[in-house]
Amino acid sequence: MKGVGIVFLGKLADLAGTGTLELAGPLDWPGLVARLPGEVAGAAQDPRNRVAVNGALLGNKAALSAEDGDEVAFLPPVSGG
Repeated sequence: MKGVGIVFLGKLADLAGTGTLELAGPLDWPGLVARLPGEVAGAAQDPRNRVAVNGALLGNKAALSAEDGDEVAFLPPVSGG
């Protein structure tokens, strides 16, 4: 991986039409959202959807900072049943 690996899980992968995407870094939250495909950008901003960088959940998405070689994962809410 040369850029920032973006991983979409669950319904977010369905919206994105893929489970992964690679974007050139560095990325901050506004820059990442601006480069996400269509409906995914809106869903990413939903407070129920969490974001992790290199496996660490962010308490505040605005604090996102990712460099080439990092992985950013979008985690939808867990549904039980």
